[in-house]
Amino acid sequence: MFVVLLKFAENRSRAGEFMDGHKSWIQKGLADSVFLVVGSLQPNLGGAVLAHGVTREDLQVRVDQDPFVIEGIVSAEIIEIAPGQTDPRLEFLKA
Repeated sequence: MFVVLLKFAENRSRAGEFMDGHKSWIQKGLADSVFLVVGSLQPNLGGAVLAHGVTREDLQVRVDQDPFVIEGIVSAEIIEIAPGQTDPRLEFLKA
């Protein structure tokens, strides 16, 4: 399981220009069942993605295709988590 932090960077002011592409990138990640949760970092710091069922290498390729990453609107950091204990509803994350 991975957490992807997308923190606003140097070109933050250009986010509006690439928002449609960024939203399409998110929708593809959700449709492909790679992204489990997508949301905003508060207060207005960027975004975060919880990803599962993908290798780190494949996730890196996917993150590198985000228009916000390509255009320097956000910097991306991938953090890997090896779940040891979960709420029973999240047992699938331990696989």
